[in-house]
Amino acid sequence: MDPKVSIIIPFYNCSYIDQAIQSALNQTYKNIEIIVVDDGSTIFTEKIQPFLGRVLYLRKENGGTATALNHGIQAASGEYIAWLSSDDYFLPEKVFKQITFMLKNNAEISFTNYDCINKNNQVILNWVGERFSDIENGVYQAFLFRNPVNGCTVVMKKEIFDKIGYFIPYHRYTHDYEMWFRLLVNGYKMYYLDESLTKLRQHNESGTSKFQPEMKKEIAIIENYYRPLLMKNMKAFL
Repeated sequence: MDPKVSIIIPFYNCSYIDQAIQSALNQTYKNIEIIVVDDGSTIFTEKIQPFLGRVLYLRKENGGTATALNHGIQAASGEYIAWLSSDDYFLPEKVFKQITFMLKNNAEISFTNYDCINKNNQVILNWVGERFSDIENGVYQAFLFRNPVNGCTVVMKKEIFDKIGYFIPYHRYTHDYEMWFRLLVNGYKMYYLDESLTKLRQHNESGTSKFQPEMKKEIAIIENYYRPLLMKNMKAFL
């Protein structure tokens, strides 16, 4: 039987939540569960109502995306975890293609490329992410200079969180960036599938748009801590 995949959708006052949920429901890969974690929303909750019979809906006090992800992961019953932001959406074959790739390569973690869309779902940039021919070593080296991974393209085994820990809420806007570093310094390989399977939305209300100064401070803290560790371990890892 195909392994079960849990798609975690953190939600906080986002008007696009219905599109995100529908894209998860539209997956051609059938052994999935969809977990919507409402992080204390005060608006747009009515957009979830039509889906309540087909998704697991969890509501909690507001604590940030990291806490919502952790809440969903802890409730998940899947062998693999995928993360979908409430303003983005997956292409229908996203989970099928990625799980097939991971099983073929015996990969515990993988990520893909993505396109950027506007508020009207029009593609404004194709294949935004970096492309890798070396799915193991090239990714590792890229983190010495930049973040080549978008969280909503990632699928990873749930058991990894039990081994290295969950997302850290202290990094309110860059919890995913810290997680990728933590994976690498703990010896995990992040495999790249050269497909564009996720649509990331650019709009004025996104966290990336609204909290750039805060993000830059967090990024500096994370890089100053992890990059020396990455360089130290690089020869042994490769």
